[in-house]
This record gives sequence, structure tokens and C-alpha cells, in this order.
Amino acid sequence: MKGSKEISRPRGLIFDWDNTLVDTWPTIHEALRQTFEAMDVEPWTFAQTRQRVRRSMRESFPELFGDRWTDARDIFYDAYESVHLTSLTPCEGAVEGLEALSNDRYYMGVISNKTGRYLRSEADHLGWSDYFGNLVGAGDAARDKPAPEPVSQALEGSGLEPSGEVWMIGDAGVDMEIAHITGLVPILVKAEEPDPAEFAKHPPRFHVADIPELVRLIYRL
Repeated sequence: MKGSKEISRPRGLIFDWDNTLVDTWPTIHEALRQTFEAMDVEPWTFAQTRQRVRRSMRESFPELFGDRWTDARDIFYDAYESVHLTSLTPCEGAVEGLEALSNDRYYMGVISNKTGRYLRSEADHLGWSDYFGNLVGAGDAARDKPAPEPVSQALEGSGLEPSGEVWMIGDAGVDMEIAHITGLVPILVKAEEPDPAEFAKHPPRFHVADIPELVRLIYRL
């Protein structure tokens, strides 16, 4: 755990999904590979996929494919839908961590830049839907992460307001950015040392290696 400031135990936890709770890099990379090839664009390497995939499709695809972005979207959806459930793998310790936090009645939600219907189908497939009050994916709110609208939607019905009582937990700069914008506590979950440039404007309050370390941090407070 890395971080220096005093911090209180949270009342609510909002998680990113991909590569915070579920390891989906291989699935995302394969769907993008098929999309790039079909659109006659040079595919990214696996390392480039991990570095570049941050924003939602409706924000990133128009930049990548211009006026053809909706064609690319449909190709990606077909490719992703064919493999995403069969290749779904929880991140190490995520199952045990969610179970412990749920048993102690922490409010939990999800904000993802994955299309909402895929997000919820994956949660259902894993048997995790009951852990979360709301699962908010791309297209569910007026704007996608890092815009603030998904936070209010994720907290709907919880009795919590966006504040320092709620932690935003994710693996990317966009997760830290939405936390800073909305007043949540930004918590970075990343096994490797983060790229300083990605987090320079919106640094995490704490950096933990994985979900088990996150749970230990919460219970130490």
C-alpha cells in the first residue's frame, strides 16, 4: 500500500470493472484485433491495447475510425460478444474481497466504460450482481466516465452522496479523474508501478497491488 495522508474507512465503494475486478485484457485485445483488421487498420500490440484502452467506445472510436466508427463499433460488438463470457476471469482475490465487503454491508457499485448490457451480463454470469447496488456502464448515463454523471447513478438508492465517504477504485487514470471531479477518494489498484504521466493530473490517494490489499487497507482503518 502506498499513500501518506490520513484517511477514514469508507461507507461506499465504487469499482471499475475491467482489470480491476475482472481480467478482460485478452478478450478486449482479441475483439480489437478483429475490428482493426476488418477496418483495414494496423492492429495494436497487446501492450498497446493495455496502454491505450481507457475511454468508452463512443468517445474513442470516432477518433480511431472517423465517419466509419459505427461500422467498427458493430464489428467490435460481434467479436466481443462471441468470446467475453467464456473467457471471463476474476482478478486474483476479487471473489473473496467482494464477499467480505458484502458481508459487512458496505455499499458497492460499479462504473465502467464497458457497454452497460455487457457489464451486467458479465456480473450475472459470475454470480456477482447481488453484490452491487448499481452497475453503470457506457451509455447508461448522459455521459461516460470521467464525466460526473455516472457517479450519481451508481450511488442512486444508497443514501450516499458523492463525498470523501465514497472510494472510487480502479486501475486507470480515468478512474482517478472521475474521483477528483466528484470528490470521491481515488484508490488505484495496479500490480505494477503506475506510469507517472498517466496519474500526474489526478493522482491516487492510495495505490494497492490488488483487491486483497484493498480489503486489508479498509479493515486497518
